[in-house]
Amino acid sequence: MPRLFPTLFIVVLALGACGERDEPPRALTVDREAAASSKAAAADNAAYIQPPKLEIPFHKETLDNGLTVIVHEDHKAPVVAVNIWYKVGSKDEQPGKTGFAHLFEHLMFNGSENFPGEYFEPFQRSGATDMNGTTDNDRTNYFETVPVGALDMALWMESDRMGHFSGAISQEKLDEQRGVVKNEKRQGENAPYGKAMDTIAESTFPPFHPYSWTPIGSMEDLDQASLEDVKQWFAEYYQPANAILVIAGDITVDQAMAKARQYFGAIPSTSVPPRLKNWELPVQPNKREILFDQVPQARIYKVWNVPAIGSKEEDALGLLASLLANRRNSLLYRRLVLDEQVATNVSSFYYGRQLAGQLIVVVDVKPGQPLEKVEELLNKELLAFAQKGVNVEELRRIKQSEFAELVKGLEKNGGFGGKSDILARSEFYYGDPGALVNGLQKYAEVSVGEVQEIANRWLKADSYTLIIKPKSEYSSTSQDVDRSKLPAVDKTVELELPQQQPFALDNGLKVVLAERHDTPAVFMSLQFRSGAAVDGEKPGLASIAARMLSEGAGDYDNLQFSAREEELGANIAAGSGLDYNSISLTALKNQLEPSLDLLADVITKPLFAEENLDRVKSNRLDAIAQEKAQPQGLAMRTLPPLLFGDQHPYGSPLTGSGTVEGVEAIGRDDLVAFHETWVRPDNATLIVVGDVTRKELEPLLNNAFSGWNAPRESLPEVNIPAVERPQKARVYLLDRPGAQQSYIMAGLVIPPWRPEGAEAFDAMADIVAGKFTSRVNMNLREDKNWSYGARAVSLDTVGQRPYILFAPVQTDKTAPAMRELLKEYRDFLGDQPVRKEELADYREDEVLKQSARFQTKGQLLSSIAWQVEKGLPPEYLAEYPQRVAALTQPQVEAAAREFLAPDQFTWVVVGDLDKIRKEVEALDIGPVIVIGEQ
Repeated sequence: MPRLFPTLFIVVLALGACGERDEPPRALTVDREAAASSKAAAADNAAYIQPPKLEIPFHKETLDNGLTVIVHEDHKAPVVAVNIWYKVGSKDEQPGKTGFAHLFEHLMFNGSENFPGEYFEPFQRSGATDMNGTTDNDRTNYFETVPVGALDMALWMESDRMGHFSGAISQEKLDEQRGVVKNEKRQGENAPYGKAMDTIAESTFPPFHPYSWTPIGSMEDLDQASLEDVKQWFAEYYQPANAILVIAGDITVDQAMAKARQYFGAIPSTSVPPRLKNWELPVQPNKREILFDQVPQARIYKVWNVPAIGSKEEDALGLLASLLANRRNSLLYRRLVLDEQVATNVSSFYYGRQLAGQLIVVVDVKPGQPLEKVEELLNKELLAFAQKGVNVEELRRIKQSEFAELVKGLEKNGGFGGKSDILARSEFYYGDPGALVNGLQKYAEVSVGEVQEIANRWLKADSYTLIIKPKSEYSSTSQDVDRSKLPAVDKTVELELPQQQPFALDNGLKVVLAERHDTPAVFMSLQFRSGAAVDGEKPGLASIAARMLSEGAGDYDNLQFSAREEELGANIAAGSGLDYNSISLTALKNQLEPSLDLLADVITKPLFAEENLDRVKSNRLDAIAQEKAQPQGLAMRTLPPLLFGDQHPYGSPLTGSGTVEGVEAIGRDDLVAFHETWVRPDNATLIVVGDVTRKELEPLLNNAFSGWNAPRESLPEVNIPAVERPQKARVYLLDRPGAQQSYIMAGLVIPPWRPEGAEAFDAMADIVAGKFTSRVNMNLREDKNWSYGARAVSLDTVGQRPYILFAPVQTDKTAPAMRELLKEYRDFLGDQPVRKEELADYREDEVLKQSARFQTKGQLLSSIAWQVEKGLPPEYLAEYPQRVAALTQPQVEAAAREFLAPDQFTWVVVGDLDKIRKEVEALDIGPVIVIGEQ
């Protein structure tokens, strides 16, 4: 029974394969006869709720060479998603040769026989989005979303690496990507709890079981991978008959099938290795292990081996995981985090795979709480739940909530969880692209008794327990396609944005509506000036205020509020940035009115209960400790006060969590004052995107917000003082003994955003360090193999902006990496300014990327919110492609001279100082200060 993706516990029944050659497209809808036949049974099931009526029309066909092709038409945006799943993952490796599937995924981005360059290059000048590759135990996939005019290019590239790749694999490329993967492994293991999944895999599955190692593999096996090994891997597994191709978007079935035959049809398939489908469920482990790591708090993992994907228990196992944790109302979160307050977070998930599944519960123990006490309470609650813990109303709410998330998620064609991903996943695991939606009826029918029986069967004392404690305080020959050159990309982009309809409510609140009727959902965001910039002497106040809005409002306490959200299939969230806070709502169309009433309670009548504030503050302090234990978090906390000063509105940590002193000082009166001062209709704008008209929406909003009015007091001004850059670079070091990597971060204060020259700045920033193919990333990742990735970002603030460069690198390359980073920036400002081809690639990519920029309601909402925040007219978004297309080299060079100053960087480096300090000091780029050293 397929699951959508690991974080969404929608599970459904697989029905037979569908759509043979020449069969017309079939809609993925709930089978009406099946629904009718189960009506009587559902009537007797108190946990039954009516599933949503969803459609994902598709056509499925198998080419003569065995390639499975699935096509879905969606004409709302001029983009097409391409998603290829290869039926090979780390389970197909052999002991001693682990990590091959993931290593090969990396190699596949290093060009093919007919395109020997970086695979990303033609995509990053063609407007591609949602582009990546992933490997797990069961499969490897590659995906991208491109403008319609770039589809031939995308299919040429994907087919070239499927049919013309073996000759492109060289020892040099193997060594390069081996280095990248090893740095990825170091980066993962360097993070707190980074070794947990490797340990769990090895300890819960018997030796030689395909799941007894993780996809990243071992350092030893990666070192031993030979050129012959990887070529054999390609020959055995990367064949049409071992792959699923999904084409979804603004294209007809006939057009898509013609292109699939044109580009893939002549690639031959040889003998495909038999696919592992069955494996006896491993014996339930009864084992306990303890690891020590540089973590700020202990963590408990409990693991049970359970049936695999496709088992009859899958639906109930997914629901069981949601009942246990992940929600405010779930058993373990309620008992351990809210009631007893012995944990800061609890999560659980059903980790379903082809050969076996696992039910995993994770508890972050609150610092200062005895681990034994927390574990005893956890075991007690699990035992009680297994005996009689399933509640019918909770089960109904979970189903409604999951259905709502599914409806909202079906807007996107590509990327993680998009429709192309759903179709491929369903075909891969069940041989039926329609398995997901066709199984919703079965999912809706899962009863309390079924889930209780599953809980009783699997939540046994026999299980695996892992405790992590703090170390201290803290090639074919097809001639059907011209392989001599890449197909040209059609640069024509026809983009139709819904008209923005501004209006004001009776209370003066400004509203901007953009109608989009593709799915029955409505997205809203209320944004109001405030943010960390108004925290004053209590850094963290704005973000704590945002967090507390979901802790109860109106007549609902925190648990009742969460239950009401689930009943409605709605989600209300609050966010906090440097200059703005926001309150968002996603709701189903048929539940819009009661969802708006709940939103109005949050806006006008938050409870700010003392007992909840104490818990939220305590958990925030624990989160700050977590940040300090992570190299990236530590750097993000350290850099802002060095750039702006610790008294500046932007001097608080970039993580948004505040400071220990600030959080500790926050009281309920502060939250009330913050709310009264800033959450007012004359300081806010409501952006609405979705399946609703102004005629429907305006009276609903006026009714919901009828009691919300601006106070008599004037709105306070927010003062953001300007700061001066240091005249010379400064280097700050933070010691992390034993770290396998150093985390390098460099910051620079740059002028505020303004419309004039904004496109030139973005082009400059992207080319030097902002994207995968940037000069900085190509140097450290692809050329040197010192880092898994190096990038730079600029925060979009009202005042002066922080420009931040970050690069995690292997320890022995810390100083050399800093030297290379400086070299790239100095070259860019000196004798190697932006090249003509770099700018041309950027222009084309950025213009074509607009095809996918407004594909979902969430994307459209975010863009309009940004436009409104900047005080720009609606046409600013529509005219953006023309402004980018007109960019010139002198404009980009001028932007570099205005904004970049590498010799004024403020550096923060987190690493093992015994190994890196002398070399960093020898760089002589500025004074070196060790933070914390007396």
